[in-house]
Amino acid sequence: MVEIIAVLIIIGVIVIGILASPILVKQRRNAIKSRPFPPIWTAIIENHLPIYLQLSPDERRRLLGHIQVFLAEKQFIGCAGLQVTLEMKVTIAAMACLLLLNERGKYFPKLRSILIYPTTYFVSQTVAKGNYVVEERRDARLGESWTQDQLILSWEQIKKDTNNWQDGHNVVVHEFAHQLDQEDGTANGVPILPLHADYPVWAQVMTTEYEKLCHDIPRKIKTVMDGYGTTNPAEFFAVATETFYEKPRQLQQHHPELYQQLQRYYQLDPIHWNDLTSD
Repeated sequence: MVEIIAVLIIIGVIVIGILASPILVKQRRNAIKSRPFPPIWTAIIENHLPIYLQLSPDERRRLLGHIQVFLAEKQFIGCAGLQVTLEMKVTIAAMACLLLLNERGKYFPKLRSILIYPTTYFVSQTVAKGNYVVEERRDARLGESWTQDQLILSWEQIKKDTNNWQDGHNVVVHEFAHQLDQEDGTANGVPILPLHADYPVWAQVMTTEYEKLCHDIPRKIKTVMDGYGTTNPAEFFAVATETFYEKPRQLQQHHPELYQQLQRYYQLDPIHWNDLTSD
């Protein structure tokens, strides 16, 4: 009888721990957000996030809080001899947390480590060529998001992106959009949406827009979004997100239904971030 009671107590403690965990995490994160924001961090953000000063006071407050939590929870690792600096960490956190301004309460939950290379890095791949022939090749990459716990970035590319905010290319925004897509365990261009009823409309709009981009790119038709979005639906979502943040006016003008879906998902309207973007 004593053994049964002991087992029940242990089970009860485990259940209470599971139920209390989200509350404790939220309390811990709120405590982190309440800390004074270091002035040096603010200076880095102002120098490396071109649209920061164009955000509303409330958006800035939320962004800074998210950055504090992000930096407290994520590990940064330098690769190929790179020494990770505060500038790198704060810059990456600021761009990544732009995707979290809608207060979903999650901070890329599967992500643990961010690997930073000084420049373009290379990965070896085995590619099937048919007829039992495979080819080993080395691909140059600027970033990638893994479905497990790592994300890889090129610092050289990040610096280029901060100096060219309106060009629709942003490796940090792109790879962290993949993280949102991968939260449910798959990378298919469909992140976790607020309501079950949102999925049919999302699928209809995204499929139509993806097919249109796949039609236009081979025909050399000028497009707002980069042609890399034709790779697959997952890349289309990441490219569309880059465009949404960096070229919102153009995206809204030429792809209003796509813009509306992204606006609903991210719960913000970057068009209002002053006149940094133009037609």
